[in-house]
Amino acid sequence: MDRVKKNIIRNIIMLYGLSIAKIVFPLITLPYLTRVLTVDTYGTVSYVKTIMTYLQLTVDFGFMLSGTKDIVKGKQNGEDLGKITGDILLARIILGIIAFAVLVGLIIVLPILRENVLYTFLSYVSVFFSIFLFDYVFRGLEEMQVITIRFVIMKGIAAALIFVFVHNDTQIIWIPILDCIGSLLAVALVWIEIKKRNLHIKLMSLSRSLNKLGESAIYFASEMATTAFGALNTVLIGVFLSKSDVAYWSLCITMISAVQAMYEPINSGVYPDMVKNKDLKVIKRTLSIFMPIVTVGCVFTIFVAKYALLFVGGKQYVDAAGLLRALTPVLFISFPTMLFGWPTLGAFGKAKEVTITTIVTAVAQIIGLLILMAMGRFELIEIALLRGITELLMFVSRVGFCFKFRKEFRIR
Repeated sequence: MDRVKKNIIRNIIMLYGLSIAKIVFPLITLPYLTRVLTVDTYGTVSYVKTIMTYLQLTVDFGFMLSGTKDIVKGKQNGEDLGKITGDILLARIILGIIAFAVLVGLIIVLPILRENVLYTFLSYVSVFFSIFLFDYVFRGLEEMQVITIRFVIMKGIAAALIFVFVHNDTQIIWIPILDCIGSLLAVALVWIEIKKRNLHIKLMSLSRSLNKLGESAIYFASEMATTAFGALNTVLIGVFLSKSDVAYWSLCITMISAVQAMYEPINSGVYPDMVKNKDLKVIKRTLSIFMPIVTVGCVFTIFVAKYALLFVGGKQYVDAAGLLRALTPVLFISFPTMLFGWPTLGAFGKAKEVTITTIVTAVAQIIGLLILMAMGRFELIEIALLRGITELLMFVSRVGFCFKFRKEFRIR
């Protein structure tokens, strides 16, 4: 087995470890929180978490992709690597300040946030700390083990202490406090790794950082549009429906996202190799291996939805079984959709096309939500079915672009 293949396998294994951790920690705390908190309070916790998803995307600004690409290209020169990292760091600090200003505005206009101001502000602290975790650096260096280890430590501490400090609705303030403690330790560990590699981060100039923002804007637009499928739905459910509806939707989406997290290491493991070698055979082989597994998993989810909700959320969430079944098609379609995105089109320099497919689909989702509102059908099942339809639209559009540019693809 050659070195390239070994690197891909190692990276996929480490990213799978990361994805398993992302699944395990919520599955450890989620059943506990859904039982010690009332449905409305759990809905509040989930709603604030959704808002933080938007702010995290703002702070990341697509640098997990564009930054990784820059590091891959510049990692042969230590000085260039330090400059790239410094430019992105300054850009993300600026974004962190902007995101905080946006959060203040959201607190003013959104009742759920306004009723939980301290909880909301503390939740943002972990988002700001993520600026100093440098995941894109270690992705570009193909040292995924650093990302995996720091995440396990960060979330492991927070998850373990939740059982100690959170026992009822009055103690939810400990949730963001514990996240902050875990994030601080993770930052310290990551900086130790940075020093070990003699990476000297150089803050060059504001103009260079602004240029990095411009270069990454297309990636940000794509990732922000992607959140319209999940986060925007939760935000609107919180505005127009009840806190209990937020809780039902959030629990089902969390379970769907946990499965989708298993897709991410495959895409992340393939992406650096596709950037370097541009061999479409890797994509075909990946689909042939994993799609049968995805199919079996989706069928299984439909049959055991009620029992899965009983196990994860408790008996007060069993009524959401129909919602979980309605969201299952998203699981089936999203794997090839993701694979034909950045690992395929993006790796072939078609970032614009990836972004177009995402934005167009996001617009379709928003229009669909507005139609549901106008028809008086803005209900959880209808929103879930709409989510599946728009995911299919994204898949078809990305396959269409792959067909359009098929002559540029390398197939061995």
